[in-house]
Amino acid sequence: MPNSSSMTEFLLLEFADTRDLQLLHFWLFLGIYLAALLANGLIITAVACDHRLHTPMYFFLLNLSLLDLGIISTTVPKAMANSLWNTRAISHPGCAAQVFLFTFLMSAELYLLTVMAYDRYVAICKPLHYGTLLGSRACVHMAAAAWGSGFLHAVLHTSNTFSIPLCKGNAVDQFFCEIPHILKLACLDSFFREVGVLVVSVLVHFYCFVFIVLSYRQIVRAVLRIPSEQGQHKAFSTCLPHLAVVSLFVITGVFAYLKPPSISSPSLDLLLAVLYSVVPPAVNPLIYSMRNHEIKNGIRKLISWTPV
Repeated sequence: MPNSSSMTEFLLLEFADTRDLQLLHFWLFLGIYLAALLANGLIITAVACDHRLHTPMYFFLLNLSLLDLGIISTTVPKAMANSLWNTRAISHPGCAAQVFLFTFLMSAELYLLTVMAYDRYVAICKPLHYGTLLGSRACVHMAAAAWGSGFLHAVLHTSNTFSIPLCKGNAVDQFFCEIPHILKLACLDSFFREVGVLVVSVLVHFYCFVFIVLSYRQIVRAVLRIPSEQGQHKAFSTCLPHLAVVSLFVITGVFAYLKPPSISSPSLDLLLAVLYSVVPPAVNPLIYSMRNHEIKNGIRKLISWTPV
């Protein structure tokens, strides 16, 4: 029974078995990747350069864009290279790096979205205490906690996953290395050992989701008490982008990991993986900039700026 560290490479799932479709996937992923780089890069630069955007909400948005860039850069470039060069192989260190970075960044993003829900809760439900509860030092500490928690989460799962014995080959039924699909290769006793760690992880992530839901319950109650319709619209406009991002992130991820085994198939798993690992990093900047005039103005100012 070799463990995963004794293998030199893993074999990833192909998008297609014909050359024309492989090249089509390459160009499609290249377009999505470049769009995500451009959109997130514009938000990061606009927030960093425009002093009017130096507020807690936009500070957290900058961190979200950094995480989105990391997530899509962890999976898509290797998938594009495999499609372009007609190969399935990924080295053992490359697979371990993908597992670590993907787990780290996805976990950190969920924790950051939880922090962003708290930011909206304080801004709308406790506006008089906003400056006290969300000062610059507190914001840095909360963002650092999100990144740090994601890092510890990734260290735990990566070390545990790549120490287990594998009895079922080295073919991973996904277009990138992902823990559930590596566990399918594990011996039965080792599988249940890792499942215990996954259960704890699911409980922590469920707590984050419950916190977000309860925060928005209080937010909706507070907004409905605002006497003016204009005030309600302004309050909702700052919350809807975050709620849309959370919904996209959570719904696709939960369905991918908790769907019934009876409907599981390689093609469905592949589609769901694209929906929760590739689409959100590309779409999140559009969601946040669509209804946010300050972001639009910051990006417009950035694009139109020319050096003297």
